[in-house]
Amino acid sequence: MPRFLSLFLALSASLLVINPAQAEVNVLTSIKPLQLIAAAVQDGVGHPEVLLPPNASPHNYALRPSDVRRVQSADLLYWIGPDMEGFLPRVIKGRTLPSVTVQTLPGLKLRHFAEDSHSHAEDAAEHDHDHRPGTLDAHLWLAPDNARVIAAKMAADLSVKDPANAAKYQSNLKAFNERLDALNTRLQARMSTIADKPFFVFHEGYDYFESAYGLKHAGTFSVASEVQPGAQHVAAMRKRLQEVGKTCVFSDPPLRPRLADTLTAGLPVKLAELDALGGYTPATAQGYEQLLEKLGNDLAGCLESL
Repeated sequence: MPRFLSLFLALSASLLVINPAQAEVNVLTSIKPLQLIAAAVQDGVGHPEVLLPPNASPHNYALRPSDVRRVQSADLLYWIGPDMEGFLPRVIKGRTLPSVTVQTLPGLKLRHFAEDSHSHAEDAAEHDHDHRPGTLDAHLWLAPDNARVIAAKMAADLSVKDPANAAKYQSNLKAFNERLDALNTRLQARMSTIADKPFFVFHEGYDYFESAYGLKHAGTFSVASEVQPGAQHVAAMRKRLQEVGKTCVFSDPPLRPRLADTLTAGLPVKLAELDALGGYTPATAQGYEQLLEKLGNDLAGCLESL
């Protein structure tokens, strides 16, 4: 073997011993908001993946064989829990690697659907998920304080899995919390200008955000998209809108409910969207803040334009 080749191989071997390659921890989250929080914690170290495609419903998603393989092979899996992703428990039972059910984390401030909810659902059975009074409101990521708890858990888990980068994960967590402090200041100032303006939602999924910033929707038109309510039901909802006057009615993307145009025809009502899942928000270190800020801007933008 030529002398230069022997020297090259010896040097390469010594470098591998001194600087062993660090395999990136494969983090998989069920939904985009959890991916955005993970992206903040893994910034500069790894890139978390998300199971659901943009704008897919976490309540009734149909797993493909490739999805099942991803769930089984991820080093760390984060999901909200059975109150959100009802399709996952059966698959997670087969995992041998760590899975974190976020809704069970200590320190979270959880909400439950109230007895006095302004829901006008025809029947709970028409929903694609359970919003009956007393059940958990699983949209918990919309409270910034809950996002802090989730990020801290992710940083701790990643530090155990990848101790060589533990300091980086903790540094990223600190930066995330500092950015949330600044975001809170901005959102509190913006939301204070619309705190007395009534608005309606089709889906009762924003209570965490509303509670964090002193808002409260005036009514919820929670009807299943495939079920068209009767004329009497529509008339009752229109009456509520007439009583309020100028207002905004928010639906979830990507599809506007068929009922929306019928409800609002001839009324001083604006139709708009609120995206609690951040469907197409880039999974960057600032992605979670972008999700919340867009939610606030879309809400305030419509109400301020009345």
